[in-house]
Amino acid sequence: MASTLNMLVYHYVLIVLSITLSTIFNGDIYLVKALNHGFSVELIHRDSPKSPFYNSSQTQFERTNNAIHRSLNRVKLFFHGAYYNVIQAPITNTNGEFLMKFSIGTPSFDVMAVADTGSDLIWLQCKPCENCYNQTDSIFDPSKSKTYKVASCSSQACKLIKDNSCKNGTVESKCQYKVSYGDASFSNGDVAFETLTFGTNVTNSHVVKIIFGCGHNNHGIFQPKSTGIVGLGNGASSLTSQLGVTIHNKFSYCLARERNIPSLLNFGENAVVSGPGTVSTPLASGRSPTYYYLTLKGMTVAGKKLDLNLKVGPVGNTGNIIIDSGTTLSFLPVDFYNRLESLVVAQIKSERVTDPKLLRPPLKLCYKSSASTLKAPPIIVHFGGADIVLNQLNTFFKFGDGIMCFNFNPTNDVPIYGNIAQVDFLIGIDRQKKTVSFKPTQCSKL
Repeated sequence: MASTLNMLVYHYVLIVLSITLSTIFNGDIYLVKALNHGFSVELIHRDSPKSPFYNSSQTQFERTNNAIHRSLNRVKLFFHGAYYNVIQAPITNTNGEFLMKFSIGTPSFDVMAVADTGSDLIWLQCKPCENCYNQTDSIFDPSKSKTYKVASCSSQACKLIKDNSCKNGTVESKCQYKVSYGDASFSNGDVAFETLTFGTNVTNSHVVKIIFGCGHNNHGIFQPKSTGIVGLGNGASSLTSQLGVTIHNKFSYCLARERNIPSLLNFGENAVVSGPGTVSTPLASGRSPTYYYLTLKGMTVAGKKLDLNLKVGPVGNTGNIIIDSGTTLSFLPVDFYNRLESLVVAQIKSERVTDPKLLRPPLKLCYKSSASTLKAPPIIVHFGGADIVLNQLNTFFKFGDGIMCFNFNPTNDVPIYGNIAQVDFLIGIDRQKKTVSFKPTQCSKL
């Protein structure tokens, strides 16, 4: 969640499939089958200095992360050609948020969490709450769950969390995490294992021993209906990484603008985005292992193309913008934004007004108009190998009565392709092929 404004944050929901999947526990990798399948297989893998593949130059975190992905790829060999029962789950826009309903623990406890492609860790508010933000639904009590287990400092789960409480040599004490976001929100608590259950109208799919954070100290601009965050990022502790090859390293989502009308997020084979209108761009490299980086080449307004010439940092990094479902607005480099704004202003005849809410930093471009009366030009976004046409729904949003504001804003930080720009596109992220695909779609009709 890379947002830098105290604004509404769109959030995206997720699902899981009813298949055999891998989890990590006390240094071993286990295969655990879903309840409705025929058998399970256990594969134990350890990254040892005795291994011929051992690399002494790697950090413990890098070694653990690589070991997990090597093991998951090996698992795929055992199940090559197996049938995967992929489940679709609804995601619903509730007062500007996309929330996922699922259950945790045994007996199951219903929660609604934020799904975020811009972060990794799965965490929920937990009792006892030392300092929790206002939550309208009940808070999860791990003491009442038979399947809850706190991770120790010696566990592989703890090693996945970069900012953990464990010191070198600590063995038995429990592992605690700290996570913070760009808008100063944070969560602190225990690293733990728990059973997550995702329901559909057909059956329930159980995922056991998922690593998550049980947050006892949480603060920020989280909405009261949200019980925490489910990280869908590219890092080792995210749900997508924990599921790994069991979902073919693919997921997709489609964000509907209408409230209370479900749209979808898929994992696995049903997450393939294809067909007429589909365009794809490579996943690029970047500074952080968490983010999904893209390469933005420029934008076109009213036939006038603006090229983006932006240094991407160290040699080897090709990404210059991240695609983030946890950030409402989109952010562009200051100079490029100023040129873009000039082209947009030249095309709009409505009365321009200053930021009506006096945000800091302020919104740069607002008009006294409604969605029906504002006549904004389409904007073509040029990613590497993919041109995406954004209409007014993606470029302007209602910000108070009779006020429409531009979705794009300037930043001196990392550029972000936020979720307003993603509404009514079926977006597929294929971590195996390293591509992101876009398909114009009326998401509420899926």
